Parts: sequence; C-alpha cells; structure tokens
Amino acid sequence: MNPEISKLSGCNRQIPRELLGRARELRKQQTSAEAILWECLRDRRFFKAKFRRQHNIGQYIVDFYCHAGLLAIEVDGAVHDAQQVKDADRDEWMQSHGLTVLRFRNDEVLTN
Repeated sequence: MNPEISKLSGCNRQIPRELLGRARELRKQQTSAEAILWECLRDRRFFKAKFRRQHNIGQYIVDFYCHAGLLAIEVDGAVHDAQQVKDADRDEWMQSHGLTVLRFRNDEVLTN
C-alpha cells in the first residue's frame, strides 16, 4: 500500500476544519444517484469492501472511497467544460498517488 495515501486518507491525519465541515454537508445533501449507490456500497455489501462516503483525500473530497482497494468513486451530475477540467486534474492527482478513480454519471446510476 502506498504509505503516502495512508497519510492522506487514513484515520491518523489532520483534516482542515473547513474540509471536514464540507464533507459533512455533502453527506447530508447527497443526490439521489449518490443515495442509490451508497445503498449498494454501505455495510460491506459490495464484495465485502468497506466504503466511506464524502471522504477527504488530500485536498479533495471523493464521493465514495475504499481504502483497502485504493478506489475512489465519483458520481457526476451535469457538468460543464470548466468542471471537466477540474475533474481531470483531481483524477490525475489521485492516480499519481496510487488511486484508481471510477466516474459515473448520475443517469448511469439511476438507470442501471
């Protein structure tokens, strides 16, 4: 396991207060697609893997995260070009730190 990711996403790390607060807000305001996917992932329902929702990794908050699998899952709503550039930068940063990033559109989650 990448020790740097453990420092960035594990339990024994310092999370800036504003980032921690934002993650809490996002958990309370999840989209319907995020709620559906969370029901599939929570309580180790997906291959007995533990997932966290709205989890801080470095300077980012990912929708769902599995530390054991170094897997970040993002559910995207309607995006514009500027957001796609930001998402690509996030993905590149996470991949450079050993994470696999899966992205799904809201409609993919809602219809599958």
